[in-house]
Amino acid sequence: MPAQAQSTPRGGLLYTAAQRERRDRSVWTLVQGVLAPVQFLVFLVSLALVLRFLATGEGQWVATVSVVVKTGFLYLIMVTGCVWEKVVFGRYLFAPAFFWEDVFSMAVLALHTAYLLTLAGGWLDPQGQMWLALAAYAAYVVNAAQFLYKLRQARLQSDPPATRARGEVTA
Repeated sequence: MPAQAQSTPRGGLLYTAAQRERRDRSVWTLVQGVLAPVQFLVFLVSLALVLRFLATGEGQWVATVSVVVKTGFLYLIMVTGCVWEKVVFGRYLFAPAFFWEDVFSMAVLALHTAYLLTLAGGWLDPQGQMWLALAAYAAYVVNAAQFLYKLRQARLQSDPPATRARGEVTA
């Protein structure tokens, strides 16, 4: 097993010093930092379009395209996230620091993929497909919250203890 996979942080820390250094040097950290907010913006637009279709029956095509685009961004961020996890932790998925986030990500991927399958197979009517998209989006929001929580933890753990004690943390 590679050394980077063997070293585990102690005391509830997300990263060892070596993992933090790899995280901070990796281009994949920047990639994730760019893709995450872009994906969230795509999600917000798509959510509005899906809700509009469900409320009015109008805009089925554009809502459908928006869900497919959102799903594409999800796949992209998942693949690049796996590469990031490999660089930082020495494994593509389920590193201890992000185990539950990765588990829930699999559920998010499954729901988005189920949407694509129903779309391609015509297994649900357009309303059913959009309800499935909303279920996928609800799971995505929970998963995004998990990652935001971990981001906040990482920032808090990166701040010097004296700064945290004075309440100067801005993360």
